Amino acid sequence: MFLIGQYDSPFVRRVAIALRIYGLPFEHRPWSTFGDADKIAPYNPLRRVPTLVLASGEAVIESTAILDALDELVGPEVAMMAGRGETRRRQLRICALGSGLADKAVSLIYERVLRKEQLALWVERCQTQIGGVLEMLEKEREAIPTPYWFGERIGHADIMIACALRFTSEAHPALFDARYPALQAHAARCEALPPFQEILQRLDPPKG
Repeated sequence: MFLIGQYDSPFVRRVAIALRIYGLPFEHRPWSTFGDADKIAPYNPLRRVPTLVLASGEAVIESTAILDALDELVGPEVAMMAGRGETRRRQLRICALGSGLADKAVSLIYERVLRKEQLALWVERCQTQIGGVLEMLEKEREAIPTPYWFGERIGHADIMIACALRFTSEAHPALFDARYPALQAHAARCEALPPFQEILQRLDPPKG
């Protein structure tokens, strides 16, 4: 199977890191949604990443759906997400907050680099959303004594948060700073792991 997308995307990166942790071999096709959209289109008409093409030829799109497919592939004892119940709902909530954080950080950088005149109302809204998520996550992480969000073992929530935080810190360093020590510690713990160090690409925003 092969993974489409560049690792400076927090969504592509979370999938690639999960693949490494699971020990699943894959090829990487670092196609850009801007420069390589026509290459992506046969697999995903939305021309978005990540897209994972399975050995069968089936293309799975959107990072949460891809990870769900990978969890099925490795089985419940290995999967980094609970299969059902309250724990799964709590894990999905943290994943959703991390995904939303990343999405708003991406939107804000597109606003900056693709518009000649930024829409002040939209910029303020994105910054408010980013700040609100960071404040909530900081309080919750500060209260957790375990190495990872849901215990001693890394999970999809940890990966999503760490990838979102790295992207936000590179794209908008003024928004993720010393005000969030618990999140900074969480990110540092994850980024020290070999899969995170291997699956890494500095942010290179599209040019307007």
